[in-house]
Amino acid sequence: MSLVLTAFTRRGTALAFRIAELLGEGQVWTLEKFQTGNGQIYSSLSQWTAEQFVEKNNMIFVGAVGIAVRAIAPCLRDKLTDPAVIVVDELGKFVIPVLSGHVGGANERARQVAALLGAVPVISTATDLNGHFAVDQWASVHGMKISNRQAAKDISAALLAGKPVGFQTDFPYYSLPAGVTAGGIIPGFAVTYRTAEQFSGRMLVLHPKVLTVGIGCKKDLPLGRVSDVVRESLNLHGLALESVSCLASVTLKQGDKGIQQLSEQLQIPCQFYSPEELAAVKGSFTPSSFVRSVTGVDNVCERSAVLAAGEGQLLMRKTAKDGVTVAVALKEYQVEF
Repeated sequence: MSLVLTAFTRRGTALAFRIAELLGEGQVWTLEKFQTGNGQIYSSLSQWTAEQFVEKNNMIFVGAVGIAVRAIAPCLRDKLTDPAVIVVDELGKFVIPVLSGHVGGANERARQVAALLGAVPVISTATDLNGHFAVDQWASVHGMKISNRQAAKDISAALLAGKPVGFQTDFPYYSLPAGVTAGGIIPGFAVTYRTAEQFSGRMLVLHPKVLTVGIGCKKDLPLGRVSDVVRESLNLHGLALESVSCLASVTLKQGDKGIQQLSEQLQIPCQFYSPEELAAVKGSFTPSSFVRSVTGVDNVCERSAVLAAGEGQLLMRKTAKDGVTVAVALKEYQVEF
């Protein structure tokens, strides 16, 4: 996801370049007749806008709100997946988040741009106006996926009405936002590495990226085998795939198609460690003389999971099936509001 900017006048284009410079990021696009710098050119605003939605790029329009709204209207799909859209008037007096204020971070970005320009951020979301905790914005900032839109709405509605909201977590925390109380009150939200099925269907379940999956496997397994075993193992132990932050293995497996495919499917990185690095990891692991003879270390999956988690806690020990071994470790994590 990247930041792109566009403008509808020559003066607006100059401001778009200034905003990108102040932010230290962002690519400016306009019609050729408005170009005043080293930006990119498009021939159709509507087509360009549609392409940015497909790419999930956050957008800043410099100019009239009406033009921006007409451009994005045909592209709107879902508040949980639509990118952030902000409008800045061409004089740089007002910065208006138009779309995805919370989940996409448009409200926070609008405040940032306004501060840089000395402008007024025009925030219209109810929780912000009333100074209430916005669970969807908070979850987005902390990289947690929001899967239950209705539950998020129920939480906001309860807080606005002065009703309590429940909170559950597997992690330490030191304080809670106003209106939020520990326990299983509904509406409520849970921050967990466990699967959503373990909670009430009306609970908003949020998954931080805290799990690391260590993998060992035979050479040249069919594509998809590693993915199937990893997914099945996680599900069997009630661990959320959404909380996986990275895959890990020994350097011998670098380039393994099965591991690479899973990394691409989950869109998460894969870390590879030398036998010496894995052997140096402290802890009690499941040894195998055969694994040592092949890889140079007595255990790959458990040791690599723990090492990738920063010497974290081993949650799931070696699980073997169809030539694949899987282990899961937990990173140290604290819930912060």
